Amino acid sequence: MSVEKVRSFFAQRGREGDILEFDVSSATVELAAAAVGCAPSRIAKTLSFSAEDGCILVVCAGDAKIDNAKFKAQFHTKAKMLSPDKVIAFTGHAVGGVCPFAIESPAVSTWLDASLRRFSTVFPAAGSSNSAIELTLPDLERFSRASGWVDVCKNWIPEGE
Repeated sequence: MSVEKVRSFFAQRGREGDILEFDVSSATVELAAAAVGCAPSRIAKTLSFSAEDGCILVVCAGDAKIDNAKFKAQFHTKAKMLSPDKVIAFTGHAVGGVCPFAIESPAVSTWLDASLRRFSTVFPAAGSSNSAIELTLPDLERFSRASGWVDVCKNWIPEGE
């Protein structure tokens, strides 16, 4: 199971005890926020897009949406989401539990969106449709092996507005 791969990944880093597993689904932003007990915006959703040579993962805030023009300007390709089968093939995680952890394919690049920067901690999935882990942004960046930060989303409210 994907959650077991993620648990093993975090065990190697001394953080396996931080994985939260729920008796209810956390497969959508709203369900995850209810399960965790936080605002939907603090859910760090991982979106999977087709790239010429693989897959682009964008981890963004739960209230953010991909801005197609910004995405194309950043990645030089149209924002085309992967089919559920391709998501599993590239990431090893099923839709509803996709996360940027324990991914073995070199064809996957992970990017963190600026919409997350307004939070000290966020809750990405942990490999299943009923799991999450609370991470600081530096931990998310390190554990996801992010290629960097991007600004490819819209419709989120910056801190202080």
